[in-house]
Amino acid sequence: MTGEAGHDKTATFGAGCFWGVEETFSEVPGVVTTAVGYMGGTLKNPSYKDVCTGQTGHAEVVQVTFNPSIVSYEHLLDVFWSVHDPTQLNRQGPDKGTNYRSVIFYHDAEQGRIARKSKESLETSGAFGFGKIMTVIMPAPEFYRAEEYHQHYYKKHGGKCGCGI
Repeated sequence: MTGEAGHDKTATFGAGCFWGVEETFSEVPGVVTTAVGYMGGTLKNPSYKDVCTGQTGHAEVVQVTFNPSIVSYEHLLDVFWSVHDPTQLNRQGPDKGTNYRSVIFYHDAEQGRIARKSKESLETSGAFGFGKIMTVIMPAPEFYRAEEYHQHYYKKHGGKCGCGI
């Protein structure tokens, strides 16, 4: 279900391997589209191979287009927090490296404010014990769409995901 043209918004999250994270977001009512890709690095138009070297500085991310009249940004943050362990630095499960870091890339000042508030609330709640939440919250730089074989990987492979989610 899509909103009126021009009313959809974008949210971008890095929570480890992007395959399972994308699958989870794609099933949220009000999410219009999802795409996996790379953000936060120095190389223009990086490939998966480039990103996996750990030398480009990119994170594997899921870019979510959503209809805010159906799903709130706060709810998307709840989904983000639920699909990974944000207390781990540069890893999720067996996946290690800066490309698997926990990161929220915000697209406007309001998203940044909401994301910081959400992180602070989570940190004081004890939901992840009392470990420090390692998630970085920063303005969204350019998004580089990942290769087509990564898009909707989980669906393309019969529900099988090679990652820890």
